[in-house]
Amino acid sequence: MSRMTPFTSPLLLGFDAMEKTLERIAKGNDGYPPYNIERLRPNGDTGAPELLRITLAVAGFSDEELDVTTEENQLVIRGRQVDSGERDYLYRGIAARQFQRTFVLADGMRVSGAELKNGLLSVDLVRPEPIRMVKKINISVSD
Repeated sequence: MSRMTPFTSPLLLGFDAMEKTLERIAKGNDGYPPYNIERLRPNGDTGAPELLRITLAVAGFSDEELDVTTEENQLVIRGRQVDSGERDYLYRGIAARQFQRTFVLADGMRVSGAELKNGLLSVDLVRPEPIRMVKKINISVSD
């Protein structure tokens, strides 16, 4: 029995890479660290592009232990805490844990900045208005 996916329609051409990306993201989602995504409204009606903010709860991580990169059309946020052997724990409920969280970005989206404050990492994204383009295709006629 073959598996049906949303991209199996014959009307959707060239979306096989998107399907593989979605499958990879679904498999790698363990829920850590928790995050929010919010839409930031521009001030007034200035025609400014829409802003989005991703906020991750990264308590215990310093800015040196966090890495925010864009790779092709993906925003990748990595955290790696180094477990120093200098401490002698009687009980350890907070694990030194690494993570990688990936977000797929639409064409034209770009990261405008990142800030770490009070254990929250905020990454701001700019989503420009899509350009609507109509292109006339000439039809050649052979005799």
